[in-house]
Amino acid sequence: MLAALHPASRLMATEVETTSPASKVSQAAESKSLLVAYAARIAGDDARTRIVIDFDGAPEIALRYIANPDRIVLDLPATAFAFNDKSLLATGLFSDIRYGSVDSRSARIVFTAARPARFVKHEVRENEAGDGYRLILDAELVTEQEFADLVRTQAWASPPEASVTDAVVVEPSHDFVIAIDAGHGGIDAGATGARTRTPEKQITLAFALELHERLSKEPGIKPVLTRKDDTFLSLSERVLIARRNGAELLISLHADNLRQQDIRGATVYTISDKASDHMAAQLAERENLSDVVGGVEMPAEAPEVNDILLDLTRRETQAFSISLAQTVVKSFEGQISLINNPHRHAGFRVLQAPDVPSILLELGFLSNKEDEALLLDKAWRAKVADHLVKAIRSYRKPLAVNGG
Repeated sequence: MLAALHPASRLMATEVETTSPASKVSQAAESKSLLVAYAARIAGDDARTRIVIDFDGAPEIALRYIANPDRIVLDLPATAFAFNDKSLLATGLFSDIRYGSVDSRSARIVFTAARPARFVKHEVRENEAGDGYRLILDAELVTEQEFADLVRTQAWASPPEASVTDAVVVEPSHDFVIAIDAGHGGIDAGATGARTRTPEKQITLAFALELHERLSKEPGIKPVLTRKDDTFLSLSERVLIARRNGAELLISLHADNLRQQDIRGATVYTISDKASDHMAAQLAERENLSDVVGGVEMPAEAPEVNDILLDLTRRETQAFSISLAQTVVKSFEGQISLINNPHRHAGFRVLQAPDVPSILLELGFLSNKEDEALLLDKAWRAKVADHLVKAIRSYRKPLAVNGG
């Protein structure tokens, strides 16, 4: 089941009635292994807020506190969220509540705090009727120092390696390995279509699968997907999957929204400390917040590079990335609609690997209705994939001549 995103609510207190648990369970239980959350409600004010969620089985939960912005993250087993979308509208101590799948084994609810808060009570009770279990969460206002202490004692460590075991890891080979990264996924839906409200994560995955199919037919090329289903991956996990597979290229796919709805066409981005323009800077800032949406602690900024060899590696990698970007633009010209100045650059964290040439391809903008129609057109996606494969062939040719 797709993750849901809920806007903040300014109500001081609300109690949302839900539909029949039986009907919701029948709609959501796509797999017997899934826990089903079939009802939810929230009530509170600026000092105290209570959340109650009903499940068909007993959930095992884990809580974490993360700062900047202040969030409380609730981890659950794999769960189908079958309650009404309005059941957990943010209120009281919370400015935003998001929930959805993280991977095939787990789900997550992310509570963004309007003011510093902590759960003083979190317990699971069997319902009196014996037909399920109830999770009760009581939040109270705390001082900034108290919240900081919670973060210091309970903050997440680096994501465990097990969190990326669903990714396909290949044995070392002589093939030219290309990591195809479908942007967003799981709890992080990305942008939404102006007309159809289609989530970006769905479009990027559809194109990634299309590109993977075409590259699989190319001799000497081994394509690898960072995600092959509706799974949330942190930005660092995406880079890690590419490097573990020995990727020699990473192509991250996106279809963003812009305030200017008349802007349309594909854009190719490479990494740079300084953005090429204001729009590129804004897009990079939004894409880099993917970890925040998914409830992952933002990593500290990397220290300045003092290693001369590493610095040289990064420069060479960046040169290869720019070469690929220019080749893609040339392949698209006259065939695929391009934005003005189609090769741009900014500080996208998913392009940060110092030893893997990487580009971020904005296929088009979901804020533009013409682009949205094309992004949903399988024939158009196939055409774009064909031209991207053509660009990769052109990029590889001089590398092969030089023994790369």
